[in-house]
Amino acid sequence: MIEKFFQLKENGTTVLTEVAAGLTTFAAMAYIIALNPIILSGLDGGSGAVYIATILSSAICTTLMGLIANVPYATAPGLGLNSLAAGLLSSSLGFSPAAILAIVLLSGLINVLITVTSIRKHIIKSIPVFLQNSIAGGIGIFIIYIGVVNVGLVNFSIGIPMINTAMDVKVLVVFLAGLATTIFLLIKKVPGAILIGVIISTIVGIPLKITALGGTYNIVEALTAYKGWFGIALTQGLGELFSNPAGFVSVLVIILSFSISDNFDTIGTFVGTGRTTGIFTDEDIEKMETGHGFSSKMDKALFADAIATPIGAILGTSPTTTYVESAAGIGAGGKTGLVSVVVGACFFLSLPLASLVSAIPSAATAPALVIVGVMMLSAFKEIDWANLDQALPAMGAGCFMALSYGITNGVMVGFFLYTFVEACKGNLLKLHPIILVSDLLFIINLWLS
Repeated sequence: MIEKFFQLKENGTTVLTEVAAGLTTFAAMAYIIALNPIILSGLDGGSGAVYIATILSSAICTTLMGLIANVPYATAPGLGLNSLAAGLLSSSLGFSPAAILAIVLLSGLINVLITVTSIRKHIIKSIPVFLQNSIAGGIGIFIIYIGVVNVGLVNFSIGIPMINTAMDVKVLVVFLAGLATTIFLLIKKVPGAILIGVIISTIVGIPLKITALGGTYNIVEALTAYKGWFGIALTQGLGELFSNPAGFVSVLVIILSFSISDNFDTIGTFVGTGRTTGIFTDEDIEKMETGHGFSSKMDKALFADAIATPIGAILGTSPTTTYVESAAGIGAGGKTGLVSVVVGACFFLSLPLASLVSAIPSAATAPALVIVGVMMLSAFKEIDWANLDQALPAMGAGCFMALSYGITNGVMVGFFLYTFVEACKGNLLKLHPIILVSDLLFIINLWLS
């Protein structure tokens, strides 16, 4: 039944491969269980309500991704977006926690609207193929960068990234052990190589005290606090948000900022990871309907991602979005929604076991990100680098994701350079209107930021 529902044979995969891929993705993103409640501790006063909301939103929305779209992507509260939500609490605008969650809810509903009205899919179809490939390669660089930053291999001095000569040698040993193991197993074509690498490096970290049980919340106390937290965006937030007419413009500005960042992060992730791995083929993208239907995997995946943010807001957390770390599981062979269901199950199981889950050090998952990033660099070969018409926009999208540590930023620079190149050629008025509108939205988002 599982094989038939997820079309495993048609996708050239097996239950064992999908489960291993799901475990790999979960290991690569499990850090959010501990990190999100810390970033958003000001919202719930450190009661543990956000801890429950983080796990529930990740588990439910990731499972829905697998069941609705049958694609191997995982969702969770997004980094950057949660920091923006936390920053609103200390801003001079006077937002309460409930009002902030209401802002998240409304920004999510906007993305649902632009998804069901086909605007989102038209944005994807308007992106030239060479630019899609540069986004894919750029995400590869970005993932590699995430890996080396997570282990402290790169640090910043006066804002300049450089090799960290003072990094923890024990962390470096764990990272190198996992990297060497993963490379060896991949070259030997051992199934589950990436997951095995994570496990080996986690084990190596035990005697070095890099792998250690992390602190967590008292589950009973957290659940008690969560009873008054669930649905607070609806019961209190919306009313508070619009009770002051003078602040209406500020509210709309912030909602738009959330929506733009969340929207283009997801588009970049889907276009980037989906194209290089075959999860979303050219045919699948071309097959997207121009009406309101959801006939292709891309249609369904965009919808599953869109509903994640409003669901997360009602559950009580910051914008829930598709994670670029999903590429780790895809690189491990994951091809269907069974991967997402496994990740969702892992999040559910982690509710009382967060201290065990958080024992997996970033040094153990960083090798997987580095290796998968290398795999994704293959998209760059599809770009005509001798042609500046393609090379300049491709460089912008491909490099600025890592340089600015954000997918949306890379897509933005790629769009700007593509528009400028076409304008220089006298083709500005021939550009797809969606590209021009997207440029305008990016400019607005820069101003809002």
